[in-house]
Amino acid sequence: MTELLKKGVKFIWDDKCEEAFHTLRAQITIAPVLAQPDNTKPFDVYCDASGTGLGCVLMQNNRVIAYTSRALRTHEKNYPTHDLELAAVVHALKIWRHHLMGTHCNNYTDHKSLKYIFTQADLNMRQRRRLELIKDYDIEIHYHPGNLNVVADALSRKSHCHCLEVESYNETLCNEMRKLNLEMVPQASLNYVAIESMIQDNIISVHLCDKSVKIIKQELARGEEKYKCFHLDHKGVLWFDNRIVVPKDHQLRRQILNEAHLSKFSIYPGSTKMYQDLRQHYWWTRMKREIAKYISECDVCQRIKASHLKVVGTLQPLSIPSWKWEDISMDFIVGLPNTS
Repeated sequence: MTELLKKGVKFIWDDKCEEAFHTLRAQITIAPVLAQPDNTKPFDVYCDASGTGLGCVLMQNNRVIAYTSRALRTHEKNYPTHDLELAAVVHALKIWRHHLMGTHCNNYTDHKSLKYIFTQADLNMRQRRRLELIKDYDIEIHYHPGNLNVVADALSRKSHCHCLEVESYNETLCNEMRKLNLEMVPQASLNYVAIESMIQDNIISVHLCDKSVKIIKQELARGEEKYKCFHLDHKGVLWFDNRIVVPKDHQLRRQILNEAHLSKFSIYPGSTKMYQDLRQHYWWTRMKREIAKYISECDVCQRIKASHLKVVGTLQPLSIPSWKWEDISMDFIVGLPNTS
């Protein structure tokens, strides 16, 4: 399919292209089992280049975060091995910039001379441009033997690797639903189905065993003035004005944030919009700061949402004022001290 997009190639859709299309559609519609990144910990990037493409793997704590690969462009096929391996490193830094920028990164390559790129004396223009990009990251380049760099090597040679070929399959809708633990039910049984959110019930259940909530209830019973914004309802649930108090439970707060940000009805709102929506119903300490941190760790928001702030230009020196004797008034001269 990539070959059909090149200039001067006649578009012929054969059985091989049809099989590649169905394989690609299956891969992008089935969620892979990958680990979630943690921006507070360092990342490991394994890169490899071959005569046909570039392959990279992003890992953390020996768990895979993401894969990436691409075919070589026409001019890149003429690169020497050193520049080709460096192109794989630059490709990984560009595509995972939202993960690697500002975080320590260990890059592993099977090209040993690449680890001396920061101290190499003579660099060509291409290497200098790429070195300017690499210096923006906190990165260390290490040598990794080629026989151990299996995954990145396979990604760079996908067209020659038979172990990554996915057999085409054709299954019915019932089999797909059975995999998702879904079952067909009669339409009449759906007339009495009501959908309700269980978040408020979970908050009430956590209220019973949370220490901070018990302390606030005790202070309310004593009549403390600084807790006058809190009150209890008829069920004994603690409220802050007209908002329910969310206890300090990490899983419960994460569930609230996920529903307000990742659900199909919210469509990934920003930090301010998400805070304004949640503060109408919920309250907890440092709520705005926690929402801002949650948005900064969202992979989709960091990839898609662009910054609308103007780029700050370089600093410009102030112009030297040019004084003329005719511009100085007599009042200014009279006010000067006598230095004679």
